[in-house]
Amino acid sequence: MALRENGGMHDIQLTERGWALPGIANLHSHAFQRAMAGMAERQGDPNDSFWTWRETMYAMAARFTPELLRAVAAQLYVEMLEAGYTSVCEFHYLHHRPDGGFHDDRAAMSQALIEAARATGIRLTLLPVLYMSGGFDGRALSERQRRFGHSVEDYLRLLEGLRAQENASLNIGCALHSLRAVPEGAVREVLAALPQGSRIHIHIAEQMAEVEDSIAVRGARPVRWLLDHADVDARWTLVHATHLDDGEVRGIAGSGATVAICTTTEGNLGDGLFPLRDYLDAGGRWGVGSDSHISVSPVEELRWLEYGQRLRAQRRNIASSAAMPSVGETLLHGAWQSAAASTGFDVIDEVVLDADAPVLIGATREDVADRWLFAGNRDAVKDVHVAGHHVVINGRHIAHDAALVDYRRAITTLLAG
Repeated sequence: MALRENGGMHDIQLTERGWALPGIANLHSHAFQRAMAGMAERQGDPNDSFWTWRETMYAMAARFTPELLRAVAAQLYVEMLEAGYTSVCEFHYLHHRPDGGFHDDRAAMSQALIEAARATGIRLTLLPVLYMSGGFDGRALSERQRRFGHSVEDYLRLLEGLRAQENASLNIGCALHSLRAVPEGAVREVLAALPQGSRIHIHIAEQMAEVEDSIAVRGARPVRWLLDHADVDARWTLVHATHLDDGEVRGIAGSGATVAICTTTEGNLGDGLFPLRDYLDAGGRWGVGSDSHISVSPVEELRWLEYGQRLRAQRRNIASSAAMPSVGETLLHGAWQSAAASTGFDVIDEVVLDADAPVLIGATREDVADRWLFAGNRDAVKDVHVAGHHVVINGRHIAHDAALVDYRRAITTLLAG
């Protein structure tokens, strides 16, 4: 069930079924990482960081086959739909065999994600990732990164083949892994070859080490370099963009690009806090993503986006304004308004919240958003409709049990590996 075209007034309505509102777009996902959620929380190094976590991630990535990826992704997409996400941007770099060799079907891992989305009913923006080098200095991919790699020619061939499958629930976009992983010439070549209107996503400025390396090698901070060397506009989604100076904040906002803020992952990895208030004041567009899936909850992403700002500023209600005093409504509207630009889908699917859930008893139109986002952790999502299909009924996805059976089998295999 689609509520209305994007661009119309997003709203929350009390109906006989409960509180109806637009679904939320998950702007950044690495589906395979759901299999390792909670498994990197023991100290391995006194200076544990994103970079040591990445080694654990590489070890898990090396175990995946297309069949295992499909099972893990299907479980994840069931969880997303049950939580109120109705579309997902899948930033997909797990392309080849662990040794870097091609699968017989070079798109086999992409097909696994497409099949998982089709089986669960979520709208999928598949973003195959171009990953070519191990750092700003152009070093070769490490052994653990080889299965991620493509030449520009092979990458463009992959995109072309996948685009033939596009439909009302599947968009194919482009992802540049990061400026450190895609040389300048390859960035230009790929952008020139993309069809008009292609969605373009990129990791950028997540870690201060990345910012420092960019300055050392390219003479500019990564976001500044990108704004100066690419036609960044509303097609672009900059993932994380955690570490920005004032000029970069204004530059992204002025470009029309979206920032995908992945609050729970950024907190889990110790990345830092996005400068939300400054970005809102600049008129910037943003949304949220669950990224590594240590949480699969738009409530938690939005709640902790606000709470992080409160901890930094040591005051309350940071995201609100005189024009929109409700923090909850401000956060939801921000997520809704960025969805079409990042996903490419121009309709809004419907989520229904249970009006009888304890946190929503007696809720009004004025406080329902705040109560949903800031009053507890019990899931209040009752029903979800995507592309005319009723995929979550009374809080449970119609494929919940079948997906869990396959996921349990996949996790057992992965952990035994």
